[in-house]
Amino acid sequence: MKRWKKMILSFVLLLFITVIGYSTYLFMNVYGATKEAHVEIEREDNKSELREEEVTIGDDPISILLMGIEDYETNGQNGRADTLIVVTLNPRTEQMTMTTVPRDTRMEFTAVEAGQYAGFHKINAAYTYGSITGYGEEKLTIEKVEQLLDIPIDEYVAVNFDGFRDIVDALGGVTVDIKQPFYEKNFYVSGEHFYFEEGESLLNGEEALAFVRMRKHEANANYSRDERQSQFIEATIDEAISTGTLFKMGEITNILGENVKTSFSPKEIFDLQQSYSSINTSGIKTFEIDGQDEIRDNIYYFIPNEMDLHKVSEQLKQELELSIDNEEPSAVNDQNMEVERN
Repeated sequence: MKRWKKMILSFVLLLFITVIGYSTYLFMNVYGATKEAHVEIEREDNKSELREEEVTIGDDPISILLMGIEDYETNGQNGRADTLIVVTLNPRTEQMTMTTVPRDTRMEFTAVEAGQYAGFHKINAAYTYGSITGYGEEKLTIEKVEQLLDIPIDEYVAVNFDGFRDIVDALGGVTVDIKQPFYEKNFYVSGEHFYFEEGESLLNGEEALAFVRMRKHEANANYSRDERQSQFIEATIDEAISTGTLFKMGEITNILGENVKTSFSPKEIFDLQQSYSSINTSGIKTFEIDGQDEIRDNIYYFIPNEMDLHKVSEQLKQELELSIDNEEPSAVNDQNMEVERN
């Protein structure tokens, strides 16, 4: 009996040492990569102007702006935010929400923000002008989303096309239940197309990029790009919190420093993982901004419906446990309406 007890004790001790050793390796690996990817937002007291106090990840409800960056045409310089999705996380209610900000939303830019390009532009141009003027691409994009939705943006994650593709491949692909068949070109191989059939399909990185980018084919009318992006994020979260993902962190962290920028510090990423690692994606709420497409000054814009935008703003404030003022629509719509009247 004593021998068996010693053997069991030795086995448990060995297992414990192995786990601690691997955890230490993983932490150091993740820490190095996330430190390289960490780019803080330059703002007073390290918080949004719409916050009275700095939030603590894991304790307070937070908002995160996910940015998909197109920078391939400019050799990584002065890109544009092709995708903008606001995510809220509430540790008390264990609720997650996603709100897609239409990339063509019409916004006014000041001379401080856009220099000689001051005037009305699409919101996705904030990333470009923030880079050109030195204002800060992530900072300006965040401030424009804050202005539109009238909520604080606490953190951000910006991923370019290569980073998106490589992360999906590092996860071993992501399984998506495709609701309607369509096709889209392969961004990486000229003349090649991917054909997406209805039903569950395991998508690799290049396929996934085509799946979330398609917006010019007929299927987009009923199976919109916004819906597909939200659907893909939910599926990716399911994959990321699966049992096997832990052992793929070495591959993922190699990608972070090269193609991903985030305001999350290494410690905050661990806090985030600890607080939300078991989140149920079936309960994710999605909010949509209603509006119409218009051509103004020979440029195609998305003009949000002011009442619907106000409703979405109030819903997000509830999720973030912020006070609701019940004031009528935000300044961005007042600006648009003023231009219409003129």
